[in-house]
Amino acid sequence: MKNEPSSGPPGRRFPLTRLTRRGRLVLTVTALVVAAVAVLVPLLLNGGQEEQKSLLVPEGWRATQVYAAIDKALDEPPGTTAKAVGAARLKLPADARGNPEGYLFPATYPVDSTSTPQSLLSYMVNTAHQRFGADRISSGAQRNGLTAHQTVSIASIVQAEADTPQDMGKVARVIYNRLAQGMPLQMDSTLNYALNRSTLDTTAADTRIDSPYNSYQRRGLPPTPIDNPGEQAMRAAISPTPGNWLYFVTVAPGDTRFTAGYEEHRRNVAEFNARRKSARSGG
Repeated sequence: MKNEPSSGPPGRRFPLTRLTRRGRLVLTVTALVVAAVAVLVPLLLNGGQEEQKSLLVPEGWRATQVYAAIDKALDEPPGTTAKAVGAARLKLPADARGNPEGYLFPATYPVDSTSTPQSLLSYMVNTAHQRFGADRISSGAQRNGLTAHQTVSIASIVQAEADTPQDMGKVARVIYNRLAQGMPLQMDSTLNYALNRSTLDTTAADTRIDSPYNSYQRRGLPPTPIDNPGEQAMRAAISPTPGNWLYFVTVAPGDTRFTAGYEEHRRNVAEFNARRKSARSGG
């Protein structure tokens, strides 16, 4: 949420140490042991033990990014994992309609010769259920008058919009306040998802695109989550920070300003735009 709404207000340094003869001897022996281990490890691997790789899924990655990373980790042709989603039999809520966006939990996953696109996708979805806590999500969603899937959608927007963990609860509160007042969310992150991009710059033309993810033109939540949120974003979506904010803009890194007043928000947006213009011109 950075543009104005279209409808008005509604290296540590170590000290040098002089080594004694005994100290030098200990270091020499240690170096020999390390060298021996360095030789031993590949010998063990070559002797039948498989070297295990890992796949890192960062917070906020979209499903398409996860699919591409799985393809690369498994040395599969591009598009292989995307085509495997339907056959993976993922344990998704009914209103997800088979789309795992939002449920590919950000974490580091082991990859070995038995790994397949289906097994990795299932691992991620099952991890989401475990880490989010299905009962906790359901109870939190009911308390807020939403479904669990809608709560994951809110968490995905929070993940994309908040600069810091401290801001996540406030961003979630803005979302809830706007939903309660029937205001469009007007989130740049949903436009970025629709346009398959990631940028800080949103134009007036962007806000007029015909897409169910255009939260400037359409009220309510987008039809699906827009990325895969982590636990902090989910906690914020379940228990947002109390407040009456309706607007926010990240004027500079670490400087996100929340306000309930439209005129104050316009001033903050003007400062954001001025900073962006200065940065583009090298000023």
